[in-house]
Amino acid sequence: MKRKYLAFDIETAKILPRDVPDILAHRPLGITCAATLATDDEEPRLFYSKDPSGNYSAQMREDDLSALVDFLTDQVKNGYALLTHGGLGFDFDVLAEESGRLNDCRQLAIGHVDTMFHLFCCKGFTAKLEKAAEAIGTGKFEGVEGWQSPQLWKDGEYETVLKYVGQDCRITLEVAEKSERQRSFLWITKKGTEGNLDLPKGWMTVQEAMKMPLPDTHWMSDPPWPRSKFTKWLG
Repeated sequence: MKRKYLAFDIETAKILPRDVPDILAHRPLGITCAATLATDDEEPRLFYSKDPSGNYSAQMREDDLSALVDFLTDQVKNGYALLTHGGLGFDFDVLAEESGRLNDCRQLAIGHVDTMFHLFCCKGFTAKLEKAAEAIGTGKFEGVEGWQSPQLWKDGEYETVLKYVGQDCRITLEVAEKSERQRSFLWITKKGTEGNLDLPKGWMTVQEAMKMPLPDTHWMSDPPWPRSKFTKWLG
């Protein structure tokens, strides 16, 4: 039976330069907003906080983030597989800290499908979502890059950021579902060629991918990241 997905993504609040090598080193980051998009939804569901005056808050409150964790947990119970591209080492880690729901976020992260982590466990490297989207003929929300999101939110461009986070969910879902249908994940490499990862049994959950043997990375000029880069916060 076809798996039902619920794509998930967050946008952080801390304003940082474009080329910061490790965003998590600057935590706490805060979360301005989040989005989900289910396989059987037409439009993404958006999450954010408002102040007593009804205006958008600078970042989401802990109670609203806890409600988001409850929503994700309920959707898993309803049969959806949570889906991200890079969520294991970022989105769920940040959500755990900001919501105060570490154990619950650990369980959600372990059981979800992270397409980037699956690729990493198989190949020893990652690919950006926009490069996977390019390979299948779709694209990111034009005019906005992820690093700009915190400044846009601070500047009051709330609808732009909400559209961006929703689009990220839509593209994550499109890439994952199309890859699963064709049993192959494609992306555009740094050399401009097309990379390929066979998916004979579809996507693995994080828990399943973690059990895979380490890939052959002797050909890499730079030392590969350890898996702990993504999994350390799980404990």
